[in-house]
Amino acid sequence: MADPLLFQPFTLRNLEIRNRVWAAPMCQYSADAEDGVPVDWHFAHLSGLGRGGAGLVVTEATAVVPEGRISPRDLGLWNETQEAAFSRIADAVHVHGARIGVQLAHAGRKASTYPALPGFERGTVPVSEGGWQTVAPSAVAFEGFDEPRALEADELPALVDAFVDASTRAVRAGIDVVQVHAAHGYLLHEFLSPLSNRREDGYGGDLVGRARIVREIVRAIRAEHPDLPIVVRVSAEDWVDGGFSVDEAETLAGWLSEDDADLIDVSSGGNSPTLPPRIGPSYQVGLAAQVRRGPLPVGAVGLITSATQAEGILATGQADVVSLARPLLVNPHLPIVWAHELRAPHADALVPGQYARARF
Repeated sequence: MADPLLFQPFTLRNLEIRNRVWAAPMCQYSADAEDGVPVDWHFAHLSGLGRGGAGLVVTEATAVVPEGRISPRDLGLWNETQEAAFSRIADAVHVHGARIGVQLAHAGRKASTYPALPGFERGTVPVSEGGWQTVAPSAVAFEGFDEPRALEADELPALVDAFVDASTRAVRAGIDVVQVHAAHGYLLHEFLSPLSNRREDGYGGDLVGRARIVREIVRAIRAEHPDLPIVVRVSAEDWVDGGFSVDEAETLAGWLSEDDADLIDVSSGGNSPTLPPRIGPSYQVGLAAQVRRGPLPVGAVGLITSATQAEGILATGQADVVSLARPLLVNPHLPIVWAHELRAPHADALVPGQYARARF
């Protein structure tokens, strides 16, 4: 191809990102001290993705408060020690020419669970083993997990502040982009979905109420950081009748544009054990394409495994960027491989000098 879209720069607010192949957040469950601090594993993992040619590397779900962690071994960004560790990682990613984002999250009713690693059981970690009481919009448990405590309305301003504080720490650490995690059945998705939000106050009911906390968070981050690119990740389908739907996701994207977000990253599922009716290549891309009918650019993710498939998604206008997860666990250098497969004009520039003898 003369100049494949995948390897053309993409501008997010005022930030130029070298290409449109991004590394999606992938939980590592490796904060061994259970203090939320990134360790050498995270340094090697994330810097390696930058070295591999991705345009933007997004960290795993990073909790804004201790009780927002998915597991006791998840990352956090609520104190200075964590901030310093993220700064070291950001510097390493930048060395390779990539940008770095942090996925800011609160796991809600899916917090305090065992790490999703070989050898661990599934379910809620008891308080006696280092777990904690989970919280959610309503006292409705996710199947197989303990029942959460419903958040009181007067607790929600502190939640907004926690996302803003984590964003400020991210900026100080040299992070380029923040991604607000409103997908995969975690707290902000729980507010968006009627499956988990049974509230009767201003944060429940119709979509206006269910979307209120997400919008408040985005507006508050933007007020504090006018130039910081903000991505919002959504699950555009619960895959359950009566759940959050792609039509609602499209409406939400319009509102988030008014709130000055910059891009919607479109995934699906996670708020129910129910799976999509069919899982196959590009199975979520149609959702991204519908959300893209709104005013914001979108990212697509999910079983995107080849260069031609990814280029086709962009060329047909279904998304503006693509994110890879599992394929990058198999080969962190896949973006470099794809650049050479598509004969991108600057493919060689993605290859570190130390790796120039490689045959991409």
